[in-house]
Amino acid sequence: MTIAPSGSSTNASDLLTLACWMAGDFSNHKQSFANPQLYAHIHIFFRPLPFDFFSAIGFYSEQVYDYDLWTPYRQGIHRLVDWGDRIYIENYSLKDPVLYGGAARELNILRTITPDSIERRYNCSMVFVREGEMFRGSVEPGNQCLIPRNGHQTYLISDVEVTEHTWTSLDKGMDVETHEQIWGSKAGSLQFEKQESFADELHAVSALC
Repeated sequence: MTIAPSGSSTNASDLLTLACWMAGDFSNHKQSFANPQLYAHIHIFFRPLPFDFFSAIGFYSEQVYDYDLWTPYRQGIHRLVDWGDRIYIENYSLKDPVLYGGAARELNILRTITPDSIERRYNCSMVFVREGEMFRGSVEPGNQCLIPRNGHQTYLISDVEVTEHTWTSLDKGMDVETHEQIWGSKAGSLQFEKQESFADELHAVSALC
């Protein structure tokens, strides 16, 4: 997919604001405590990468269960791009993710990630638009972010809302033939609150966070 700005332009500071709000350790502890039968206690970490990794703002992310912080069940690399009236987040996978488990909390591990250790997840980018004091994001259109799961070929539907202190997300895998939901929460969105900010690690822009 070619990235080109459209006619209207997002204020460049919106991209920096989204980056500052994303940088952190988010936990759904309150939601899990209130409904333990429906929601496990999960952390989502977004740890800034050195600016020269992409020559742009980038993140390493982990999703982990609170009881097993060293064994993330999802890891990714993300590059933020100003896409005119939207903010486009390219998603990458790690070729050998086990090597980098815990990198969201241990910077010595994070520094071992190189551009050679990742590969682009085409058709799986997220597109964010600012709506007041919130950014709303979803997978790029086309239903082409394909994920094999439970014997089915599925496409990802992902909806995210980000504020300065919260991250709300709902991921679902839909069968490519029947459009039936195969995996993902059926109890509603996961609701995370920021426990710690890593915005000061966005060295080039931290003064704006």
